[in-house]
Amino acid sequence: MHDSYQVTAKYYDGAYAAKQGLVDLPFYLELAEKSPGPVLEIACGTGRVLLPIARKGLEIHGVDNSRPMLEILNKNLQKESAEVRGKVTLHEGDMRGFRLGRKFPLVIIPFRPMQHMHTVDDQIRALKTAAMHLTDDGILAFDVFYPKFELINTKIGEEVPEMEWKSNLDPSAMVRRYFRKDSVDKINQVFSFTFVYRTFKDNKVIAEETEALQLSFYTYPHLRALFLLAGLEIVEEYGSFAKTPMDNGAEEMIFLLRNAG
Repeated sequence: MHDSYQVTAKYYDGAYAAKQGLVDLPFYLELAEKSPGPVLEIACGTGRVLLPIARKGLEIHGVDNSRPMLEILNKNLQKESAEVRGKVTLHEGDMRGFRLGRKFPLVIIPFRPMQHMHTVDDQIRALKTAAMHLTDDGILAFDVFYPKFELINTKIGEEVPEMEWKSNLDPSAMVRRYFRKDSVDKINQVFSFTFVYRTFKDNKVIAEETEALQLSFYTYPHLRALFLLAGLEIVEEYGSFAKTPMDNGAEEMIFLLRNAG
């Protein structure tokens, strides 16, 4: 197990409840409701997608390698009904190599965990892990952002305010998250950045925590090559969660895949 997201885990639910334009949940809920179940979510985090699926009465297994994220998911689970808790099974594991010994008609990797795979080897291993857990006609669904190359090398070293929300520890305090891009590795298509979390009370900073992270970015041909190497083929692809085409207007790259025959 890893302590990745040690700082971010504490702020994750508040931040993404406040995030504007986060519209992926209905897409994954629809996929889950159309599936005979159970569902496997890889990199389930604190349960932002997993818990709504369980609330629909669907059995779902969640895997994550971050102990801090799973601890918060377990706390979140305790607030749910016994019926919802009974639908959820959690596993500790790295998406590059875990094996559950069972197969699923639907495997999902929502909200860009594939962008935490920083080498081609890691990317293939993660896709093969997902593929190995698919039933014969099972579907793998995941998304990554469509890179805006004109912005990738801009504002390096600058703090950019992203969002704010009320502190869960003190409702009279506000937490603000800032994003600082630290460097770009254009050869390996990875950028390094830092999240800065500042808690304000009476317009004064009373706490500050930071966490350094990295994200990979993909091109469309790169992903197509990874699918070939992982033995996967595209069933459907979209440029947004509204299921718009994968074209020059795409903001996301969203794929439904199956094991190649």
